[in-house]
Amino acid sequence: MFDKAKKILSNREIVLRLLITFALLLVFKAGTYIPIPLIDTVNIRGIISGNDFLTVLNAFSGGGLSNFSILALGISPYITSSIVIQMLQMVIPKMKEWQEQGENGKEKANRATRYLTVAVALIQALVIIFSLGSKPENILASSVLQFKGGYWLMFIYMAIIMTAGSAFTMWLADLITRHGVGNGSSMIISAGIISSIPTMFITLYNKYLGDEFTGLNLFFFILIVFLYILMIVGVVFFEGATRKVPVQYANRQATLPQQQGSDIPIKLNSASVIPVIFASTILSIPLTIVGVMGLSTSTSTTAFWIDQVFSTKQPIGVTLYVLMILFFSFFYSFLQIDPEKIADNLEKNNAFIPGYRPGEETKKKLSEILFRVTTLGAIYLAVLALVPIIVAKSFGFSTSEASAITIGGTSLIIVVGVAIETFRQIETASETENYNGFLG
Repeated sequence: MFDKAKKILSNREIVLRLLITFALLLVFKAGTYIPIPLIDTVNIRGIISGNDFLTVLNAFSGGGLSNFSILALGISPYITSSIVIQMLQMVIPKMKEWQEQGENGKEKANRATRYLTVAVALIQALVIIFSLGSKPENILASSVLQFKGGYWLMFIYMAIIMTAGSAFTMWLADLITRHGVGNGSSMIISAGIISSIPTMFITLYNKYLGDEFTGLNLFFFILIVFLYILMIVGVVFFEGATRKVPVQYANRQATLPQQQGSDIPIKLNSASVIPVIFASTILSIPLTIVGVMGLSTSTSTTAFWIDQVFSTKQPIGVTLYVLMILFFSFFYSFLQIDPEKIADNLEKNNAFIPGYRPGEETKKKLSEILFRVTTLGAIYLAVLALVPIIVAKSFGFSTSEASAITIGGTSLIIVVGVAIETFRQIETASETENYNGFLG
């Protein structure tokens, strides 16, 4: 391990890329502390901590939403747009052609993603602001409230600033991808999540080791930290788990038997964190509409049942949450890995899975393997998404504490996945540089 670190740090280009990445992430983090003018950030923090969707969005923005900063939306609109464009390419024939056009098609997809990002950011900003601003005193500074009426103009002004901030974040992510290390958008999300870890431990300390310090509270503190470490170890294991499907080539000459074939790696969690994001986003839409309309669960029957069905704090909502995660896990995994396409490519290259004929038989076998692997991955995702809910309920966390103390869920999957992938890229770049130096 130390030898690998030494090899990486001895490479000047990689070190320069690392420094550029850290510098750009620092710019992003600094932007999350610059509040939008005319905003009362104290009230907003309390409102956001009580909304599941806004809590997730706040984690992805590195705390920018709780500060209601110019980068309040973070990279979230870009991620949403990327997923939408990727799914549209599977459905719309014209966009499907982009996948066959190489770099030119990739550039078209990137351009469409950027345009869509601006539109999504503007819509998202307007929804959040008008939702929070159903009572202007919730978000506007007292100096602004004295001017009666015309608040909607201020809300639009704030939405435009948030949209510009999202575009700026997208630009930073692009700079990291081109001049830094790893995928820029993933690095920004991970940096935002990692930066919230100190807040988590401060919240834990205040709850168990502050004024309420007792031997039992010390035990609870150690237990929660142990669970957090256990979750990290579990996520590292499951995110790295793959099912290797052996493949042999009929026309390949080799001196050793093992050189006549290779394998197709299928990740246990090929859908990554997307099913959890989709599920939480869809569940949040009815709750957000209720919030915009100013309905209360205590006075409105409609609001009461919407809360029962769509809130992850209620049994029905939790059940629906799990079912949606399972559905999107299968849906997105089979979108990402197409057994029919893989089977066709194997047949074109005179390759086959041992014991199965090329074509339809190979396709059925790949579908069967993918279904089994995805079943395990979907269960893993569902359990991981439920852990924060179970822990918050078991330890009696308040809404604000639960939003700060995140054990499991989407955050760990993103951070661990990005860390593994980035380290592999750095290691590969280091090896490539060494080979080039040796050959050159």
